[in-house]
Amino acid sequence: MQENLIKKIPKEVRETLKTLEKGGFEAYLVGGCVRDLIMKNPPDGGPKDWDITTNATPEKIIGLFPKTVYENKFGTVAVVNEIISDETLKIIEITPYRLESKYSDFRHPDEIKFSKNLGDDLKRRDFTVNALALNSKGQLIDLFEGVKDIENKTLRAVGNPAERLGEDALRMVRAVRFAVQLDFSVSHETSDVIIKRAELIKKISAERIRDEFQKIIMSPEPMVGIGLLQKFNLLQYIIPELEEGIKCEQGGAHLFDVFEHLLQALQHSANKKLPLDIRLSALFHDIGKPRTRRLANLAPQGRTLGIQKDPTFSRQRPYTFYGHEVVGARMAKKILERLKFPKDLIEKVVKLVRYHMFFSDTKQITLSAVRRIIVNVGRENIWDLMQIRECDRVGMAKKEAPYRLRKYHAMIEEALRAPTSVGMLKINGEIMISELQISPGPRMGWILHALLEECLEDDKKNELGYLKTRALELNKISDTELKKLGEAGKEKKEEVEEQEIEKLRAKHGVRK
Repeated sequence: MQENLIKKIPKEVRETLKTLEKGGFEAYLVGGCVRDLIMKNPPDGGPKDWDITTNATPEKIIGLFPKTVYENKFGTVAVVNEIISDETLKIIEITPYRLESKYSDFRHPDEIKFSKNLGDDLKRRDFTVNALALNSKGQLIDLFEGVKDIENKTLRAVGNPAERLGEDALRMVRAVRFAVQLDFSVSHETSDVIIKRAELIKKISAERIRDEFQKIIMSPEPMVGIGLLQKFNLLQYIIPELEEGIKCEQGGAHLFDVFEHLLQALQHSANKKLPLDIRLSALFHDIGKPRTRRLANLAPQGRTLGIQKDPTFSRQRPYTFYGHEVVGARMAKKILERLKFPKDLIEKVVKLVRYHMFFSDTKQITLSAVRRIIVNVGRENIWDLMQIRECDRVGMAKKEAPYRLRKYHAMIEEALRAPTSVGMLKINGEIMISELQISPGPRMGWILHALLEECLEDDKKNELGYLKTRALELNKISDTELKKLGEAGKEKKEEVEEQEIEKLRAKHGVRK
């Protein structure tokens, strides 16, 4: 097995290991890269970061390599490689074996000491699957049965889980992150400690929590990840607002409570491999529902407000959630600001949450309303809003692409389509006034529409030189003839527009 592992290591990494060994030192790959080499189907196809540990001190490491960077208190030296190709690693980090004292703040060791013993370094690692070391000759060091845990797909803390997780409380969130990234389960001993000591996560900075949370959201199974955070009592300290949706029934067409619905919507976004901003929007789109839930008033005819009476009505709870999208947008903003997400990402998520309720009834929605929503969320975000709508429906166990969803797509394309109008011409009123001395008025409008008709017939004519020449020619004819040409241009414009719109409707399989 070891020979096969060595073949998977990039040449520059092997050369770095050998340089340390030739200098008289031990050198091992360590951590996640070794774990991923051993796994049959590692996440993202294999290791991306290659970390080396050695019994050489930082000063000795620096002396062995021509280009290094050493600007930290942990002893890590960054070796800078010459760039041979885009695939060549630019930087490889080398850290001396370390011993760490107790963690008084549950975040950082009080003191770091360099060691000559690889075992000292491995025993301070977080999980057994990350406490593996491999040298250039293929020698695998496994002091804590990490290979066995990889085979059993189990995440287990090194040594005493209370000590390991207490050293750095972020390891509790990392346990969830590794579980969903690697498709592992968390051992009972490790899980029990997380559940009992979850409150320690409050001592960790928002930035560090955000980085791990983001990796959970971007994993293949974010629904499982959020579920584990809740099961391990961590979610209440990270995003307590999400827990408000637990057992918050919705009634009507919703099969799930708000919490489950949000997780289902999030998972659909992951299944489609959508980016972070859309995944966060899917997770938060209905987060305002618990705070806006009200019992609807019964109407005299035996109906509730907005819910028709039917055979399943006795099992439906008549709830309303008026304004939940507005409340939810404010909540999402506070959550993302609290976790120190970038401002531009926050702004986009807030928009998508705020306007996710726009699409409702295809028989009532108008094209002008679609244009207004495009203005509200931005042309660049309108299709992302439709992705949220789809995640919302799938989160209700609804069909992914019903007729009305196709109808919305057709209406959006129609609203976004560049108008077939004089605005598409490369000549305009300003040019006609300043360069051609054509006065503004009805004649200018007729000329522009006459030019438009010609360009609709042959788009190659939409060149400024030709249009200037033709405009001067048209300006010489009588009002009656020019008006006739202009009105013909308007009719042609409307005809072309209708043809284009019919193509859009046919494309999406919808009716007028």
